[in-house]
Amino acid sequence: MKRMKLGNELDVPVIGLGCMRIWDKPISEVERLIATSLELGINFFDHADIYGGGKSEEVFAQALKNLKIPRDEVIIQTKCGIRSGFYDLSKEHIITSVEKALKRLDTDYIDILLLHRPDTLMEPEEIAEAFSYVHSKGYVRYFGVSNFNSMQIELVSSAVNFKLLTNQLQLSLTNTGMIDSGIFANTKFHQSINRDGSILEYCRLKGITIQAWSPFQYGNEYGNIQGVFIDNPLFPDLNAKLEYLANKYSVSKEAIAIAWILRHPAKIQPIVGTTNPERLKKIAQAQDVELTREEWYSLYIAAGNMIP
Repeated sequence: MKRMKLGNELDVPVIGLGCMRIWDKPISEVERLIATSLELGINFFDHADIYGGGKSEEVFAQALKNLKIPRDEVIIQTKCGIRSGFYDLSKEHIITSVEKALKRLDTDYIDILLLHRPDTLMEPEEIAEAFSYVHSKGYVRYFGVSNFNSMQIELVSSAVNFKLLTNQLQLSLTNTGMIDSGIFANTKFHQSINRDGSILEYCRLKGITIQAWSPFQYGNEYGNIQGVFIDNPLFPDLNAKLEYLANKYSVSKEAIAIAWILRHPAKIQPIVGTTNPERLKKIAQAQDVELTREEWYSLYIAAGNMIP
């Protein structure tokens, strides 16, 4: 698997494996998934404390133990801040969340901790104190955010002494808001509405790696997940274009959908959430595909977008 620098600092594979859906899988299936991932060179695993109520982290830890995988051969990322009915980025909750995650993951340290959702009641100074504490204890090595807009990152960065390596955001061929607003700049089309403070361009300028979550999913007008777009009759033009390019490059449709994300010069890292080892192998083919500029835009348009 090709490698990249997360936030221009941490060496990671260009594709990461999301572990949200492993919590209710038999341990043997999780072991096979992890083993396949590592065989492909994907040693980056994305978690969150809310995935399966923490069960995903526990199952992952047990699978690693059963496989006898050394801790330093994997990169573990997890998130905190979402609670039942509210968000909580207080110093106390961040520290407690890290301590609990360490126990569930059965590890001495977490490679990357992300703040999962922006908390409008967050105090940057409290976040800074929490980060400093868990870093000084050796609990967390790097930090980032998820679903933050540009000014929220600026707010946190105003107090935090650590570089934020990543911002995990929803992005797929059918969820392209951060791209649309740039393409439609200086127009009156609704796509020109800048909802996130030019987050794509902001992250590029700041050296923050965007991680794309749900790269195969489509949603409604509010962004709520509805399902996958691959082989979905709701997206005939997109699937026809995916199939054409898949045949051209001798890879899968899934690989083309991920290659579309990898082609962007922002150097985005897709986080794929499959639990099927064979599908993961198909996805990994994306690293060998370099779409032309024309092909990239043809997929964008086939997904139902337009260009002004």
